[in-house]
Amino acid sequence: MKNLDGKVSIIIPTYNEEKYIDFSIRETVRAFNDFGCKYEIIIIDDGSSDNTYQKAVEFTSRYNNIIVKKNRSNYGKGRALKKGFRYASGKYIVFLDADMDLHPEQLQTFFDIMKLDNADVVIGSKRHPNSRLDYPLGRKIISDVYFFLINFLFNLPVRDTQTGLKLFRYEVLKRVLPKILIKKFAFDLEILVNAHRLGYQIAEAPIVLTSQRRYGRIGLRAIYNTFIDTIAIWYRMYILKYYNR
Repeated sequence: MKNLDGKVSIIIPTYNEEKYIDFSIRETVRAFNDFGCKYEIIIIDDGSSDNTYQKAVEFTSRYNNIIVKKNRSNYGKGRALKKGFRYASGKYIVFLDADMDLHPEQLQTFFDIMKLDNADVVIGSKRHPNSRLDYPLGRKIISDVYFFLINFLFNLPVRDTQTGLKLFRYEVLKRVLPKILIKKFAFDLEILVNAHRLGYQIAEAPIVLTSQRRYGRIGLRAIYNTFIDTIAIWYRMYILKYYNR
């Protein structure tokens, strides 16, 4: 990535991550310094009730390429990412979860795939044959069920829409995000459905996923809301033709 033809903007949404935020920032800085490319980090605290924002501001005070912003309320990961994009100035945009389940050092492979496949979007995939996973069985079952639902409804040329590590060319998000309505978990799906609709090339990359917590944070309510949002995307796409307007 030392000869990368442009800057990378890494957007990190956070919510109640005061125990991990210093580590997350430190590891992201280390990874991109090792890559040797120009980069910026944009941290959006999504209305945390703990000291995530304060710790992030304090820790990043020594850096001039890190932006930290805070939402007044917890609107959802999707809205935080959308807000982060407003501050991005890179040719390439990375979505990175703050919990470090997916370490940013893996992004070298994403950029290699983008170049080799001439892709516009590269997404981490738990279903890639070369992926190595260490996370709760319950999350795996949920992921498998959701994959079959997505495949049935949208017939996307990808096998995993929800993994938090993603790489985009800036122009993809510039065209797609204005139409995005989902604020929470199905945000990734809405982006990919629309990127595919516009003819952008999407490629998948293998990941190494190591859960930093003993248990995942996906509850029944989140599953239900994701299902409802997924059906809403399908309805807007095929019935209302909203995205074509």
